[in-house]
Amino acid sequence: MKSATAKQFMLLDGKPLLWYSLQAVEQSEIIDDCILVTGERDIPYVRKEIVDKYGFRKVNAVVPGGSERWESVGKGLAVLQDESRRFPNRNGYVFIHDGARPFLTEEIIRNTFEAVQIYHACVAAVPSKDTVKLADENGFAVSTPDRRRVWTVQTPQVFDTDLIVRAYASLWEKAEAVGKENISVTDDAGVVELFADCPVKMAEGSYRNIKITTPEDLKTAETFLHL
Repeated sequence: MKSATAKQFMLLDGKPLLWYSLQAVEQSEIIDDCILVTGERDIPYVRKEIVDKYGFRKVNAVVPGGSERWESVGKGLAVLQDESRRFPNRNGYVFIHDGARPFLTEEIIRNTFEAVQIYHACVAAVPSKDTVKLADENGFAVSTPDRRRVWTVQTPQVFDTDLIVRAYASLWEKAEAVGKENISVTDDAGVVELFADCPVKMAEGSYRNIKITTPEDLKTAETFLHL
């Protein structure tokens, strides 16, 4: 992002980027509560300047993450196994969402919720608008998948709680055996694909459900807000 400020705390129309997804969670009729995973040194700031300041009552816990996305998700899931904590629906479903995607909507939440109740594992996704090429290690095209079967995956990614907890437990066991640096998974669906005998369903997301990665993305997000 070419900024000293972590992108989830950068301002979008006067509010931290993270505020938008937390607000969607807070207003949702489907989601009961929220475990917020952030950098360890950012926890006091997140509690005071985001959770408390904006009154996000559904945030049940703020916990430190890891150096990789999968580690952060794993640490969030570990909180569910802490019997000393209160969770309204501990054994229901887990929605895993990236705080850098500010355009989470109740429609997306409902689409994924309906899918997970049937298929046990699903991700918000949209059909690819672009032709995709698979390349070799030298950057030469080797195949062209049928675009009608290519989806761009987003978050939330939603799972039966027991399913995703078991899949991540297996991932942690592998990480301990081969070293964390040798783990290569980019999303939670990939963990389920590797460690659980359960196919992952594509559920309807939104082309506006973008991930803020570059300064250009922030400008696009500002445009979406004012449409």
